[in-house]
Amino acid sequence: MSGWSKGAVVVTGGSRGIGAAIVRGLAARGVPVCINHRDSAADAERLRIEAEAMGAEASVIKADIGSEADIVALFEEAQQRHGRLWGLVNNAGFVGQAGRRVDEADARVLEASFRVNAIGPILCTREMLRRISTRHGGLGGRIVNISSIAKRTGSPNDWVDYAASKGALDTFTLGVAREVATEGVQVNGVAPGLVATEIHARAGAPDRIERMSAAVPMKRAGTPEDIADVAIWLLLEAPDYVHGTTIDVAGGV
Repeated sequence: MSGWSKGAVVVTGGSRGIGAAIVRGLAARGVPVCINHRDSAADAERLRIEAEAMGAEASVIKADIGSEADIVALFEEAQQRHGRLWGLVNNAGFVGQAGRRVDEADARVLEASFRVNAIGPILCTREMLRRISTRHGGLGGRIVNISSIAKRTGSPNDWVDYAASKGALDTFTLGVAREVATEGVQVNGVAPGLVATEIHARAGAPDRIERMSAAVPMKRAGTPEDIADVAIWLLLEAPDYVHGTTIDVAGGV
């Protein structure tokens, strides 16, 4: 894959967790990567150095996926730095406080969930399509949306707002895929189950992975690499006819 020449992949929320695993996997294959972050500059810079050590072109761009202005600037700068863009991974996500019921909901948290988990990916996709769709004179490419199996479990007594926002993202994946099916753009999603990342601790539930692993048929949490491998397959290797679908990667849940 070292001769990859189709263009760079933008990974939102790419400095940590699943996003960082996707960046590493792409870089190992010689694919140029744009690492987006909001507030983890040091992590993003270390990852950029790591990617370049693998022989891949890499950049770091700060942008809040909850802000339309930041999103527009992200894609303008990514195109300036890399030239042709090929892929987009809508990975950036937001979760509020774990263990919060709907009757304890905070409107600000709900708005942030949908702004980052649903509206942001739609706007990122808009910017990407304006650059890669043949309808806009582009040469095609691929988009992968990182969803969650919470969209079908509902995540009761935990973060129903997050689950609902991921349900919206899945609907968007299907709709936009059908919209651009003849424009050289392949759109799919990946829905992780329980994954061992720091997102649980950041949501105030550092024991969540251990506590919930028993409910997984495989009796363990997934790794970021488990999710990254599927996302990278969709970006680089999946047949064009794999289109408009979201693949669960959840250990049998």
